[in-house]
Amino acid sequence: MSGSIQDLSLRHQRREQGLMLALASPALLVILLLIVLPVGWLAWQSIYHDGFTLENYRRILNEDIYWRSFLLTFEISLLVTLLALLLGYPIAYAASAVPKGWSVFILALVILPFWTSVLVRAYAWLALLQRTGVINQFLEYLGVIQQPLALVHNTFGTVVATVHILLPFMVLPLYATMQKIPGDLMQAGASLGGSPSHTFWRIFLPLSLPGVLAGATLVFVLCLGFYITPELLGGGRTVMVSMLVSRNVELYNQWGAASAVGVVLLISVFAIFLIVSRFIPLDRILGQR
Repeated sequence: MSGSIQDLSLRHQRREQGLMLALASPALLVILLLIVLPVGWLAWQSIYHDGFTLENYRRILNEDIYWRSFLLTFEISLLVTLLALLLGYPIAYAASAVPKGWSVFILALVILPFWTSVLVRAYAWLALLQRTGVINQFLEYLGVIQQPLALVHNTFGTVVATVHILLPFMVLPLYATMQKIPGDLMQAGASLGGSPSHTFWRIFLPLSLPGVLAGATLVFVLCLGFYITPELLGGGRTVMVSMLVSRNVELYNQWGAASAVGVVLLISVFAIFLIVSRFIPLDRILGQR
């Protein structure tokens, strides 16, 4: 009797698993077509050209232009992440501390740039920062400078525009984390004699670190693959990894070399997430718990 009940239970479990697999099959098919196959094709292109070869990866290791491009990309990404954190943390803190109406208003101002394409925002910064742009003309009018400053076609212009574009990706995870911090904790710290600054450093800041890590990871990873902004604001002098991929394809028709650069960048991103996950679970970073 117990054996038949166990068989029925196993049969029901298998039927349920099959039904779940059938329901998930459209999503799995989309993932296969849009993610697995393109990434697999990218990896195959990097190691196959009239036969198996590692020449594309040897070129990355041996040629200075690749090393300089990767190093510059990581330096800019780190600088952009730090600046976005310095600017985004006060904004997120203000949005979480003010009444709900003002909070909605602040977040609306943060999200508003999403309504405009990245290309338009990059051209807007180009118009502001160029030698005959608004900023240089204003500074000359005030007598602060005698000659226009070189604010674009360099790393400075790239960093400024990239920080502006990626700032919402820092503010939103910070705000989501800060909203979950109970206000009673700050009141309890104050009732025990802690000053506002003391309770902030000892209570609020440590509890907001998951949001800091989430925002920093998002901004850093997104900046690694940025293309339009460094292409326009860098003026060909700030060569990031994405531009290296583009030049290998468009100028030299070297799909294998471009694929190898893409694979190395993809591995770097996975390594970043692996390192971050050792400090804090990714599901907590993504706000799942």
